[in-house]
Amino acid sequence: MLHTAERLQWIDEGFEMLVFTDHFNQSNYDVIGMELAHANILMIVAVVDQESVEWIQANCQHVSNVICFDSSPALTNKLGGSLVQTEAKTSIFSYLSLPPRRELKKSKEVVRTVFEAWDRHTADDIRFCLLVIINAYVRPVSTLKNLRAKGFSTLNCMVKYCGPQILNCLMDPNCRKALQCLNQCSPVDQVCNYCCIASYESPKLEEFSLCVLQKHNCLELDAKIPDKPHVMPMVRFRGEDLNHEISEDLLVGWLGRLDWSWRVVAGQNPAYDQFPCQYQLFYRGKAKGSFWYEPVFQVRTLGGALVWRRRKYRVKRGKTPGTFHFSVLDNGVVSNEFWTIVEVADDFTWGLFHYHGAATVAGQSYSGAILVCPDGKYPEESERHRLVSALDRCRIKEWELYSVDNSSCQNPPLDLPEGSCLHHKIRV
Repeated sequence: MLHTAERLQWIDEGFEMLVFTDHFNQSNYDVIGMELAHANILMIVAVVDQESVEWIQANCQHVSNVICFDSSPALTNKLGGSLVQTEAKTSIFSYLSLPPRRELKKSKEVVRTVFEAWDRHTADDIRFCLLVIINAYVRPVSTLKNLRAKGFSTLNCMVKYCGPQILNCLMDPNCRKALQCLNQCSPVDQVCNYCCIASYESPKLEEFSLCVLQKHNCLELDAKIPDKPHVMPMVRFRGEDLNHEISEDLLVGWLGRLDWSWRVVAGQNPAYDQFPCQYQLFYRGKAKGSFWYEPVFQVRTLGGALVWRRRKYRVKRGKTPGTFHFSVLDNGVVSNEFWTIVEVADDFTWGLFHYHGAATVAGQSYSGAILVCPDGKYPEESERHRLVSALDRCRIKEWELYSVDNSSCQNPPLDLPEGSCLHHKIRV
């Protein structure tokens, strides 16, 4: 929760979140009581101690918004001043004091969204729980504008500009399944959304997305690449100042000695880092100054099949050595990303790359980091201090990383375009 408090200020520095444990004495009670006097929201997590429960019941009646997770059933939830009883696993709730109908509908949606997010158990989703309540009952949160319904203007736009693509999609089994799958996902559940896309990708889905989203933005969505946290690249490698050529060589990595540049061991963003057997291919193209990135990864589709997927990113140098701008057309939607080389071991045994990104017309922005090694295995314990230090520079905790399943990765499609170039200066 302390980590969440820091991450909350990346959205708006005006937000202040204070964190207390329930292991405290009377002086701590007094401090908490003073803070609660002007609090907009009280979030209670894993509080079961009877004395703590009774103190909360006696001293938090004036707080308009109270939300409880994994805590004593004696603690009640409250939204907009109205008491709400919930069951997180099923998102069932009832009101103990009924608000007006419009407020009731709003609170139902907030409760459903908040508890679905909590059940996903990621640092981003815990922050999202708070942002949803702030947006609904305190003041608008700009980053949540894409949650708002667009009404009939969306349908009119789709029919006017993309009739043939819609019909072709509905006639295609994979495309139709993709739309049905996406319709069941929360718009902010990137894990669910990307799993649907990767499971059912097809030319018809790409044509549909390209027309409805990329060309005409019928959903009227707009997402920006996050600018926080600001992550600095490493500045020296093997005793030499980092320049653009060396930076590209670090990305090229093991390619040449191996059939891949790097393998992903773990990542911080579950939407992209959940996929097994992730191979990275970084290489220089035929054209002068061109540089490409092709991730190759497995997807276990929602139908149970295990398939290989591949993407192709154009890569351009950033202003500072060790930073890059990536762009990709992924199933009809353009994503732009800003990557930073945070650390690479001198012997190329591991590296850490950070990224910020956005699929603007899909309303999705994201950030994360990936830990890479040549063999898909976690770095030796002797490297842990340096790794944790690199993660700290990304404002990421080691416990946030998701391990990539590299246990069964037979026959990945790793061929490179003819004429590709690899290292310029640094070699493994």
